[in-house]
Amino acid sequence: MNAAISDVAALAGVSKATASRALTGRGYVSAETKERVVRAAAEIGYVPSPIAASLVTGRTKNIGVITPFVGRWFFGEILEGVESALLDRGYDLTLYNLHPDSPDRNRVFDYFLARKRFDGMLAIGVDTTPDEVERLLRVDRPVVGIGSVQGIPCISIDDLTVASDATEHLLTLGHTRIAHVGGIGAVEHPLTVHGLRYAGFRAAMSRAGHTQDGTFLTAELSVPGGYEAAAQLLRDARTRPTAVFAATDEVAIGIIIAARRLGIAVPAELSVIGIDGHEYADMFALTTFEQHPQAQGVRAVELLVDHLDDEVRTPPPAEVWPTRLIVRSSTTRPDHAAL
Repeated sequence: MNAAISDVAALAGVSKATASRALTGRGYVSAETKERVVRAAAEIGYVPSPIAASLVTGRTKNIGVITPFVGRWFFGEILEGVESALLDRGYDLTLYNLHPDSPDRNRVFDYFLARKRFDGMLAIGVDTTPDEVERLLRVDRPVVGIGSVQGIPCISIDDLTVASDATEHLLTLGHTRIAHVGGIGAVEHPLTVHGLRYAGFRAAMSRAGHTQDGTFLTAELSVPGGYEAAAQLLRDARTRPTAVFAATDEVAIGIIIAARRLGIAVPAELSVIGIDGHEYADMFALTTFEQHPQAQGVRAVELLVDHLDDEVRTPPPAEVWPTRLIVRSSTTRPDHAAL
């Protein structure tokens, strides 16, 4: 026979109401009492009914997560942090993969999100149209974003400044022929992560008095995307840059692999810098701006759940996430013989 809350209460020596508060986290219970109730529940194998709890609290204890990619490192790291933090707080996760080219994208907004089977939403790096933002907000659930998601409070790095600083790092070393390999749609959508990083690159180059002609390529933000862009960018020794600022570390790693296969020495003939702090950055000796995406996922959950627990429902604040430049041996002064 399945254990009931009354069995937990009897074993812990507390009332049913106290046992319920201890297990749901709603209402005050001393730390000692909570520990005793949790231990009693574990001893007899009591598992709270999510349906019953929902009827009492009005909560589903489920968070909807929308993201354009699952298999890429940055998004996977965020999801790992989100999942861990939600489990710690007793929440389930429902994942919606909003790939930019997916024919099911509209169905997610019009059908799945509209069913409201969650208490709140996390939007991870989703490039949304104004219409999609409107539909997202129409669901009438609190939303926290990671990255630059227009119209909702987000945790994000200062993409404009970080991109400018990455370019400045190369300029300070003495490079003038610098290319930027950025995300698709950077020009058309200036307020996205891709657009802001492109703008930061342009601003730094402009301040230094250098032209932009032939210095910007778009790519899928992945290792193969970086590799393909580099194959195009580096094929002519007469025009190729001496340094590349890649919009992500995965793109930067792809560029390094392509350069090696083309016989171009990194960094003697080509300096490369990225953004992210990828787990392989040290392996490729990549200079990068670390941003710790897994920790961003944890923080996004904290903001969202704290908002749900706030009776006043103060809107979650936007937060600028810190970054740190890690200089490794993928960047150096240019070979003046090649200038």
